[in-house]
Amino acid sequence: MTHYQLPYGHSHITVEIPPSFQVDLLIPEITDPLPDPDQAITDALTAPIGKHKWYDFAQAKTVGIAINDKTRPVPKPNPLQHLLEYLEELGFEAEQITLFVGSGTHAAMPTSELPRILDQSILDRYRVVVHDCDQSPMIDLGKTSDQTPIQVNADYYRCDLKFSVGNIEPHHFMGFSGGVKTAAIGLASRATIAANHARLAHPQARTGVYHLNPLRQEVEEIGRKAGVHFCLGTILDEDKHILKVYFGDPIAVMNAAIPVVRRLFGISVPAPYDLVIASPGGAPKDINLYQSQKALTHAARITRDDGWVILTAACPEGSGSQAYETYVTQAKSHQAIIQHFEDGFFKVGPHKALQIAREAVRVNIVLASDLPPQTVKSWKLTPTKPELIDELVKWITSKLPYNPRIAILPAATRTMTEVKP
Repeated sequence: MTHYQLPYGHSHITVEIPPSFQVDLLIPEITDPLPDPDQAITDALTAPIGKHKWYDFAQAKTVGIAINDKTRPVPKPNPLQHLLEYLEELGFEAEQITLFVGSGTHAAMPTSELPRILDQSILDRYRVVVHDCDQSPMIDLGKTSDQTPIQVNADYYRCDLKFSVGNIEPHHFMGFSGGVKTAAIGLASRATIAANHARLAHPQARTGVYHLNPLRQEVEEIGRKAGVHFCLGTILDEDKHILKVYFGDPIAVMNAAIPVVRRLFGISVPAPYDLVIASPGGAPKDINLYQSQKALTHAARITRDDGWVILTAACPEGSGSQAYETYVTQAKSHQAIIQHFEDGFFKVGPHKALQIAREAVRVNIVLASDLPPQTVKSWKLTPTKPELIDELVKWITSKLPYNPRIAILPAATRTMTEVKP
């Protein structure tokens, strides 16, 4: 047997495949982490790219920094620490700086969980605000060119100097994560996020599309209206080590990073597979189904009609959305979900049911997780346990054509897949 390891929560699981089968291990380009990431972050901070320079903000009195919540990896080392130190070197005092945790529509993190994303030394020195898309004070900045209401955290907006900090990688319908998204979506109201995400069925709302992606371009527009001055972005490997770091004007950062992301994480295959075994990439990418679904999108893109996807995701926090659970358990079928959205329904949370349904009507999906099987079944997915995957693979391959094509995707969330004959 040939053994393949896939990240699973904070550990790994091993999958056995008979050596007689053709198996393609699809992983991002192997790149060494930066030899001195601390110096690289410092160098980036001292020489911002794009139109803004530090001296433009010499008179700023208040600083707001948008950061990601627990659903995103924390880089090693954390560039936020360097940004805070550099701000103080420039003369800003800790009392002038506020960190805003961008929750988006995720459940707002309780104070007890903040040490998961911030060192205690930061928590001890700086004010931290956890954004709530329903409860936080918002400011109305009008509408985007596509008529999406622009409502963002008012306290963040009123800061004289604003940063957005995050990781830049493929995103299954936004094209790419990172840049102003941490602020423009993470610190927005539910109405803003819902109106933006309502266009996720647009043909250009997909992985790897940036300039033509209406959702991503609207995010840039929201970021401009919110007045985000600087972005600090990192490209990470699967162990959260830094491969590249960028700092400066938001658009300049994205334009510099995207070609690198394409080169590192883009994978083309000549034909679709009969079976794809995919992991989101371990914690926190598989913290719940809401996040793990991103890996499913990339796996299904290279799976043939009526083929199989086994998604290995621990999901220790369940689905990640009560609104999704309520909706999907009441829906009659995947096809009924698709029809409901085509008829004009849209709501954040249930939109995950749509994204899953669009794959489930075409391919067979099995979720290998720690969740109770009955819970997974209520979400209209086929459950299994990690320890049963080998038996499942044997059963699936017995149903497939002779010499089936099999792919392993250990980092599916950040692997931009496509079939190019």
